[in-house]
Amino acid sequence: MQNHERRRNHMKILFAPDSFKGSMSSFHAIELLHIVTQKHFPGCQMVDLPIGDGGEGTVESLIHALGGHYATCKVTGPLGEEVEARYGILNDTTAILEMAQASGLPLLQGRTPDILHASSIGTGQLLRHILMEGYTNIYLLLGGSATNDGGLGAATALGIRFLDAEGKDVSPDGAGLAQVVSIDAAAVLPQLQTARITLMCDVKNPLLGPDGATYVYGKQKGAGPEEQARLEAGMENYIRVVEEACGRQFRDVPGCGAAGGLSVPLLAFAHAEIRSGIETVLSLMEFDKLIEDVDLVVTGEGRLDYQSTKGKVLSGIGLHCARQGVPAVAVVGCMGEGAEQIYDCGIVAAISCMGAATSQEDALARADAMFLNAADRMYRLIKLGMSFPR
Repeated sequence: MQNHERRRNHMKILFAPDSFKGSMSSFHAIELLHIVTQKHFPGCQMVDLPIGDGGEGTVESLIHALGGHYATCKVTGPLGEEVEARYGILNDTTAILEMAQASGLPLLQGRTPDILHASSIGTGQLLRHILMEGYTNIYLLLGGSATNDGGLGAATALGIRFLDAEGKDVSPDGAGLAQVVSIDAAAVLPQLQTARITLMCDVKNPLLGPDGATYVYGKQKGAGPEEQARLEAGMENYIRVVEEACGRQFRDVPGCGAAGGLSVPLLAFAHAEIRSGIETVLSLMEFDKLIEDVDLVVTGEGRLDYQSTKGKVLSGIGLHCARQGVPAVAVVGCMGEGAEQIYDCGIVAAISCMGAATSQEDALARADAMFLNAADRMYRLIKLGMSFPR
C-alpha cells in the first residue's frame, strides 16, 4: 500500500482539454481538474495545456502555451459593419488569426444572415494588416464564417481584382461569384508572395458538390434551397476562372470547402497550404516533448461522437499519446453516436458529465458540479486500477 501511495504522490499529469462549447473554456476545465486532482493525488505534479483544434479558443491556448500576446485591427465585418478584430502575435515573425474574428457568424449579433451579400473582405483586411506589419509566418484558422464567397472578398482586400464581362470589379461577396470572367493580380500585395501561410482546418470537405462549402455549411449561414443553388452555380463559375488563371486545380483539395471556400485565392495566389488544425497546434506546442515524462494525460470536450475521431482535439491527443505509450483519458460533456470509436484513436477511457436523463438546460446550469463529479469518478477508477498488483 505504501508503494501505491508513493507512486500516486509522484505522478505527473498533463491537462489538455478543449473548450466545452456553451458551458466552459478549456482554462476553466483545467481549474476544475486541479481541484479534483489535488483531492485524489495531493502530491502530484500538474501541467496545464489548454488546447484547441483550430476552432474557438485556439488562439488563446497558443498564446498561453507559447508566451505570445494580442493585437487588434479595425476591419469590415461580414455585412459591412466596422468590427475590431483580435489576432495573436507568437514571436517576431509569427502571427495567428481567426477568420471568425473578422468574418464570423457571431459578429452578426442577432441580425438576419445574408449569405449572398456576406463578404470575407474583413479577413483579407486583417491578413493585409498583419503582412504589412512584417509578419512572414502566418497561421489562419478557418471556421465559424458567415460567408460563402470563395474568399473573393478576402482576395479583393489583398489587391486581386475579379472582373466581369465589362471589365468592372464584381461585388466582393457570394453574389459576385457568378459574375467573374477574368482575374487581374497585377496589384496583389507584394508581401503575400513571400509570406508562408498555414490554413488550419479540421474538415476535409471539397469546394463543390453535396459535400462542399455551399451544401454542407450554407444552411447554417442562412441559405435556403434557391440561394444554395445560386451560390453553387456561382462557385462553379468562380473556381473555373481561378483554375484557368493559375493553371492548377483546387476544387477537389481536401478542406477547400471550409469557411465558404476562403482558402481558394490563398492557395492560388500565395504560398499557402491547408493543414490539420489539431496537428498544427500540437506541433507548435511541441506536445510530444511535453509528454515524454508524463504519467497521464487528461483531455476533454463538450460532445464526444464519431466526429471526434476526424481531426478533433481528442483524436489528435490520443494518437500522439498512444505513440509514446502515455495513457490518455477524457472527461466529456456528453457522448453521442459513434463515441466508442475514440478508443481506436488512443483514448483509453472517456467519462461523461451528463447522464442520459439530464436535459441540456440542466447540464448548462450545473456544468461545474457535473464536471467535478465526472472527474472524481474517473480518478476513483484510475486509483482502483493502480491498486492491482503488477
